[in-house]
Amino acid sequence: MSIEKTTEPPVPVPVTKTDVPRSGGPPRPKKEGQVLNAFSHGILVLWAVMVVLPLLWAVMTSFKDDGAIFGSPWSLPDRLHFDNWSRAWTEANMSDYFLNTVLVVGGSLIGTLVLGSMAAYVLARFDFPGNRFIYYLFVGGMSFPIMLALVPLFYVVNNMGLLNTIHGLILVYIAYSLPFTVFFLTAFFRTLPSSVAEAAFVDGASHSRTFFQIMVPMAKPGLISVGIFNFLGQWNQYMLPTVLNTDPDKRVLTQGLVQLAVSQGYKGDWSGLFAGLVMAMLPVLAAYIVFQRQVVQGLTAGALK
Repeated sequence: MSIEKTTEPPVPVPVTKTDVPRSGGPPRPKKEGQVLNAFSHGILVLWAVMVVLPLLWAVMTSFKDDGAIFGSPWSLPDRLHFDNWSRAWTEANMSDYFLNTVLVVGGSLIGTLVLGSMAAYVLARFDFPGNRFIYYLFVGGMSFPIMLALVPLFYVVNNMGLLNTIHGLILVYIAYSLPFTVFFLTAFFRTLPSSVAEAAFVDGASHSRTFFQIMVPMAKPGLISVGIFNFLGQWNQYMLPTVLNTDPDKRVLTQGLVQLAVSQGYKGDWSGLFAGLVMAMLPVLAAYIVFQRQVVQGLTAGALK
């Protein structure tokens, strides 16, 4: 005798409107968002054109002769006139100006980063009487216009016997760049974890060893960022070397470019002038292209924490 199994019919589940899949796919973005996105992209494209177009025009013009510069300023050069670059490098003494600038900016940049990072580390990590007062002194130094300090600075440097010297200009550049460096790196050192430094102290590391072997590598993005900013400011500095460096043999690139433009008289060697301008511009562009990722990391490190 066999017993047949009976199965009960499934109980119907009520279906709501939210459970029914939509045939139209994912929801479309709002029209306002599309308009804002297109507007922001348009502004970025316009800004890029305004920045890149003059640079490309200057590079293109440096390979033209003087007749082509005024006859057809927007056309491509008929051939590459490399003699413009050689003439600017040798006859206009751009090679000497370039070497002086590398010595001054290299020495001042190293000194600024070393002294600024040490001061910023102490202000960010240690509490002592006068901490905030010293910090606000550095902040106040950023708001002090350099024009008001030129005359007393000239007499101070002259009395120290550092006028018209490379090392004197290096010291002035360091003093000029320290306020922003300390302000930037103090905020950056505060974002770094203190547990690593505390572990180093427990293992018997001194304060100097902890700073140079642990904290400085951790602060590498911030150091590169502030180094790029200082490099741009010091490389393009014109007012300080004009007042403190009147020796023709110790001129920097900015002084050399002005001297090249003034010494032309009625000759108008515009091709050589544009070649010298591009020579002064290339190191700055190369430095930013190489370290652009580190610059962004240094600027966003505190916000991403």
